[in-house]
Amino acid sequence: MKKQFNRMRQLANQTVGRAEKTEVLSEDLLQVEKRLDLVKQVSHSTHKKLTACLQGQQGTDVEKRSKKLPLTILAQCMVEGAAVLGDDSLLGKMLKLCGETEEKLAQELIQFEFQIERDVVEPLYVLAEVDIPNIQKQRKHLAKLVLDMDSARTRFHQSSKSSSHPSTLQPGAKSESLREEMEEAANRMEICRDQLSADMYSFVAKEIDYANYFQTLIETQAEYHRKSLEILHSILPQIKAHQEAWVEKPSFGKSLEEHLNISGREIAFPIEACVTMLLECGMQEEGLFRVAPSASKLKKLKASLDCGVLDVQEYSSDPHAIAGALKSYLRELPEPLMTTELYDEWIQASNIQDMDKRLQALMSACEKLPTDNLNNFRYLIKFLAKLSEYQDANKMTPGNMAIVLGSCCSSMMTTLSLQIVGIIEPIIQHADWFFPGDIEFNLTGSYGSPIHTNHNSNYSSMPSPDMDQSERKQQHDQSRRPLSVATDNMMLEFYKKDGADIFDMFCVQTAHRTYLF
Repeated sequence: MKKQFNRMRQLANQTVGRAEKTEVLSEDLLQVEKRLDLVKQVSHSTHKKLTACLQGQQGTDVEKRSKKLPLTILAQCMVEGAAVLGDDSLLGKMLKLCGETEEKLAQELIQFEFQIERDVVEPLYVLAEVDIPNIQKQRKHLAKLVLDMDSARTRFHQSSKSSSHPSTLQPGAKSESLREEMEEAANRMEICRDQLSADMYSFVAKEIDYANYFQTLIETQAEYHRKSLEILHSILPQIKAHQEAWVEKPSFGKSLEEHLNISGREIAFPIEACVTMLLECGMQEEGLFRVAPSASKLKKLKASLDCGVLDVQEYSSDPHAIAGALKSYLRELPEPLMTTELYDEWIQASNIQDMDKRLQALMSACEKLPTDNLNNFRYLIKFLAKLSEYQDANKMTPGNMAIVLGSCCSSMMTTLSLQIVGIIEPIIQHADWFFPGDIEFNLTGSYGSPIHTNHNSNYSSMPSPDMDQSERKQQHDQSRRPLSVATDNMMLEFYKKDGADIFDMFCVQTAHRTYLF
C-alpha cells in the first residue's frame, strides 16, 4: 500500500512538473512502441475479416466441418436430385456429375481452410492477442518500476538534505536504507527494461515473418484454386460429351449443320416430320401453306418437334399447323437454307429472261450450296413438286408455293415478288431435271409415306448405261432444255387473281428485311 502511495505521489509530482520523469527507453524503442499499437490494430482487424471468410466451422474436425459446409450441402442436394431424375435423363446425368464435382471441390475447400487456419489465422491471432499485448504489458510494468525508482530517488535525496541539518539525530541509518531501496528499484527497472528492449527488437526482427503470413495466404489460395481448376477441367469434357451425345436438342433456331451433326441425320427432323405427315394428310388440303394455323396449336407442335416427340395422330387432322411449323423452322434458321452467300447469284438468275439460260443459272447456284443445305433443299423441292401434282385440289400452284414459302429460305434485302417467283417456281416445275431420280421421304420409316416418283413424264431422268455416246448426248441436250412454259405469263395471271393478298402476307419488304426461300 505504501509503495502504491509513493507511486501516485511521484506521478502527481511529475505531472505538475515538481519532479523530473526518467525516460529509460531509447528513441528507436519509443518508435517501436508506437508501431506496436498500429500492428496490433491491423492484425486484429485482418484476423477478424479472414475468419469471417472461412465457410467451415472453425476449430472443428474434418467430418463436422464437411457436414455444415454450404458446398457439401449443395453437392448432396445435386446427387439426391440426380437419383430422383435417374440416369436416363440428361438433367439427371448433369446433376450427378456436377454433384460429384462439387463434393470434390468441397473437400479441397476444407483442406484449404485447415491450412489457412494453421498457417495464417492462428499466427495472426497470436500476434494480435498474445505477442503484442505481452510486450505492452511489460511496457506498463516498466513504467511502474520507473516510478518506483524515481520515487525512491526523490525520497533518498530529500533524506540526504535532511541529514545534513544540525538538528537531525542519527541520520545515517535512514539514508542508507533509502539508498538501498533506490538501488534495488533501479536494478528491477534495468532487468525489466532489458527484457522489454529484447522483446521489442525481436518484434522488429520478426516483421518479415509476420509479412510471410500474407504471402502464405496468397500461395495457399493459388494452390487451392489451381487444384479446383484441375477438377473442373477434368469434368468439363465429360459434361460436354453428355451434352453432345444427347440427341434431344432443340432444332428451331439452331443452325442446320449443328442439328444434323448432333442428330446424325441427313434431313432435318422438323423438315422430314412435317413433310411425311403432309404427304399422308395434307396433299389435297386447300390453301396449304397459305391458311394460318391456330397459334396455340402451332406453338405446341413446334415445342414437340423441338424435343423430338411427335403425336402423328393428333396433328394429322390439322395439316395447316404442320405446314406452319415447317415454314417456321425454315424461317428461324440462323443461316437461310439457300445461304446468304449465294444471294447475288439467285437474283442474277431470276433476272435472266431466257428460260433455258435461267434454268442453267439456277442449276449453277444449286450446285454451289453446301452439302447439308443441298440435301435438305432437294428434299423440300421434291416435296413441293409432288404437292403441285394436287394443285387442282389444294390450289397451290408452283407460283403460289414460290410466293408463300419465299419468305423462309434466303434472306433478301430488296427482293421483289416477281424475282422470288422467278427463282423458286422454275425449280419446283423442273424438280426432276434439277434433282434427277426418286427420293425416299420417310427416311426414318416412321410414317409410311410413299417414295416420290417422277411427277412429269415429259422430263427424262438419268441416261441409261446401255445408250451409246450419240444417244447420251441427245438425251443430255434434251435434259438441259425442259419443255418450255410461259412462266412470266403465269406469274402475271397469278398476281391479277390471288397474288396480291399473298404478296402482302409474305413478301412485302418490312422495315428492315424481306426473306426469300
